[in-house]
Amino acid sequence: MPGARVAILTVSDTAAADASVDRSGPTIQSVLTQAGYVCRHLVIVPDDEIRIRTVVLAWCDQGDIDWIITTGGTGFGVRDRTPEAIKPLLEREAPGLVHLLLSASLQSTPLAALSRPVAGTIRHTLIITLPGSHRPVTPCRNLAALLNAGVVNHAIELVRGGSGGAVHAQLSAEGVRVPSVAGSAASASTSGFEDAGAHHHHHHGHDHAPPQPRSVLSHDPGLPAHTRQRESPYPLVSVAEAYLTILREIQPLPAHEQPVTPRLRGHVIAEDVYAPQNVPATPSTNVDGYALCSTDLPGIYKVLSSRTHPLAAPLPPGTVYRVNTGGPLPAGVDAVIMVEDTRLHSTQRTPSGEEYEENEIETLVQVPPGEDVRDAGSDVRRGELVLERGTVVNGAGGEDVNVIRKPVVALLSTGNELLDMQAPHPLPGDGWGGRWDTNRPSLRAAIEGLGYEVIDLGIVPDSLEAHVAVLTRGLESADLLLTTGGTSMGVGDLLKPVIERHLNGTVHFGRVKVKPGKPTTFATIPTPGGRNERVPIFALPGNPASALVMFHVFVIPALRKLGGWPEPRCRLPSVRVQIQETMRLDPRPEYHRAIIRASVSGFKAYSTGGQRSSRVASLKGANGLVALPARGEKGPSRLEIGDVVEAIMIGEMQME
Repeated sequence: MPGARVAILTVSDTAAADASVDRSGPTIQSVLTQAGYVCRHLVIVPDDEIRIRTVVLAWCDQGDIDWIITTGGTGFGVRDRTPEAIKPLLEREAPGLVHLLLSASLQSTPLAALSRPVAGTIRHTLIITLPGSHRPVTPCRNLAALLNAGVVNHAIELVRGGSGGAVHAQLSAEGVRVPSVAGSAASASTSGFEDAGAHHHHHHGHDHAPPQPRSVLSHDPGLPAHTRQRESPYPLVSVAEAYLTILREIQPLPAHEQPVTPRLRGHVIAEDVYAPQNVPATPSTNVDGYALCSTDLPGIYKVLSSRTHPLAAPLPPGTVYRVNTGGPLPAGVDAVIMVEDTRLHSTQRTPSGEEYEENEIETLVQVPPGEDVRDAGSDVRRGELVLERGTVVNGAGGEDVNVIRKPVVALLSTGNELLDMQAPHPLPGDGWGGRWDTNRPSLRAAIEGLGYEVIDLGIVPDSLEAHVAVLTRGLESADLLLTTGGTSMGVGDLLKPVIERHLNGTVHFGRVKVKPGKPTTFATIPTPGGRNERVPIFALPGNPASALVMFHVFVIPALRKLGGWPEPRCRLPSVRVQIQETMRLDPRPEYHRAIIRASVSGFKAYSTGGQRSSRVASLKGANGLVALPARGEKGPSRLEIGDVVEAIMIGEMQME
C-alpha cells in the first residue's frame, strides 16, 4: 500500500557492533521506498529477546507504524531468537504469510527449510520476520512475494481497520480472483486474515491484551500451617515474559506543570516544547573584544562601554564598544575585533594620576562583516521545537514546563526476625538476636540515588493485620510499593494472600525462572479515588543479593515507565563482555554480579566471588550483572574464560 509507514529492525550481534556490515536492512529500505512505502525507522539491535521486543512494542505503542519488518535471527543458530522474541507478542498469527515466505525461499534453495519466519499483528500493526543474509537477494525475494498481487497491501488495510474494498477493486482490475460478496467463511484468505465479503468484520479498535487470571492462587493465611501449599501455584515465567508483563501493566503517571529548577532533572517532558523567543535575543559576540563597523580601518579609537553608551544608540564616529563573550552588541555595528588584534593606546586617570580605565585602543587589522557576531536566533529561533515529548531532562533552564510526574516509592521490609539498623534493639528470645534489615537502607539509597522520593514504611511484622494496615498506607501515599521478604512458601509469607484476598489485587507473576530472585512477585492493586487508578507492587525476595539484583532488572524499568520514559530506554543499558573467570551455569538463567572494566580490546567482566543469594558482599564493587544462559540438557555446564555474554550495567563503567 503506497504511503504505508514501515519500520525495519535488523537483528544481528555483528551489525549491532558495526552498522556498516548490515546489508539486509538498507536493501529492504531501498526496495520499499521505491515501491512507495514510507520507511520511518531503520534500527539495529543484537540477538537479544528483550531488546527485540522492547523496540517492536515501542513502535506498536506509537500508533504510527503500519508494518514492522525484522531481518535476521530466524535460523537455527544458537543466537537466533527473533521468532521467540516476536511470537509471544502476536495477538493474531498469520500462518498464510509464513507459508508464502517459505514457498518463495524454497524455490531458490532447500536450505530455506531451516528458516523459522513468523507473522501476525500487534494491535494495528503488521509484523513479519524475514531472514537476514550477507546476500541482499535473500530478503528481497521474500519481499517480492509479499508485494506481489497486493498481498501485504491488503493485509495492512485490514489491520488498519479498512474493509479491503480498494484492494479488492485493484486486484479485480488486474485480473486477480477475489472472494465474492456472498462468500462463505470457508473463503478465508491464506494470508491469515478474514477476507470473506459479507463476513468481512475485523473488529478493530479493541484492546487485545492477553486475558489476566482473576482466580486467587495464594494460600488462606487463616488456615492451620499443615494445610498450606507445598508447591507454588504460580506459574514459573521467564525473565523476558516478566519484563514484558511489567511494561504492559504499568502506564505513565499523569503530567503536571513544574518550574524549571535543578529538581526537574530526570523528569520526562510531557508535551513538545517550543522556543518562546530567539536565542540569542539580539546580536551578540562570540569573543572578548570591541564592537565596531567592518568599514572601520586600523587606527586609534576611543573606547565606550555599557556604562558610557546605551545599546540602542549607534556608535559615534571614531569609537568602539567593549564587549565580553556572549554580550549584546550596540545598534549599527556589524563586526567584533578580538582583544588579541588590538593594542592599548591610552588610559583614563584619576585626579591623583592613577590609571583606572581604557581610554583609547589601536586596532591592528580590519575585520570583515559578521566577524565573531552571533545573529539573533542563530542558536534557536522563536517557535522552533527544542524539546520533544518523551525527552528525559538532564539539565534545567527556562520557564515552567509540563512533565510526567516522577513516581513516589513506598518501601518496607517484612519479617518478625528483622532488626532496624537505625534502632538496634535485639529481639527477646533464646539468644538469637535477630537479623539486620539491610535491604531497606540499601534499596532506599539506590532509589534516592536515581532521583525518586522514598516513603519509608519500616519493618512490618508477620501478621495479617499489620500487612493490610501498612500496605493500605502505602497505597494512599505512593505510586509504587516495594517490599522485601514474605514472597516464598513460609507460614509467615503473607504478601500474596494480602494482595489477592484483602486488597483485591492481581498477581501478574509470582515466580520467575531466574537466579537469584525466583520468588519475585509483581502485582497491581486497584485504588479507586486514590492518586492513581491502581498501584503496582513489587515483592522482592528477602535475600539481599536477590532483592538488589531484581531491583535493577525489574523495578528500575517500572519506575522509568511510570515516569514516562520511552520503552526502549526503560531497561538499563547492556554491553557485550568477555568473562575473565570460569562461570558455572545453572538450570535457570543467572545474573552473576561482576565488575565490568573497559579495555582497548573491549569490555571485560570480573566476578565478585561467591554468588549465594544471601551474600550481599557479592554486590560490593559490582557495576554489572552478567547474564548467564540457562544450562541445557546437552549443553556446556559452564562458560570459560574469554567467552562473550551480555551484561547489564548497574553502575559507572571502570577503566582497566
